[in-house]
Amino acid sequence: MTEEQYYHGLGKRKTAIAQVRLYTQPGNIVVNDKLLEEAFPWAPWQVTVREPLEITETLGKYSIQAKVKGGGVTSQAAAIQHGIARALVVLDETLRKPLRQNGFLTRDSRIKESKKYGLVRARKAKQYSKR
Repeated sequence: MTEEQYYHGLGKRKTAIAQVRLYTQPGNIVVNDKLLEEAFPWAPWQVTVREPLEITETLGKYSIQAKVKGGGVTSQAAAIQHGIARALVVLDETLRKPLRQNGFLTRDSRIKESKKYGLVRARKAKQYSKR
């Protein structure tokens, strides 16, 4: 799968970044050189990754190779989902509407709030003692 034509999609969620390559021949979903089931052993993570393909009824029609780093497992799965959706739009512009309606093309921009000085975390303060 190295010199064949592919469609690229970059997906992000929190601090996870996924580079997705969508190949036109049928095949498996490979994440960081592992099959999807090995990379994401919990079923809800696998469902998250496959959702754009199920919505567009293209599951099994394409093979997908993804490289993902940063963040936790859930945000990595969401980043791959975002990357797959973007690659599908590059492949076929008519898939934009169903993907947009289900919210797969919108980048979830929520990230961790930075810590403030004098506090324990971003907003949590030490317990106040009157006496």
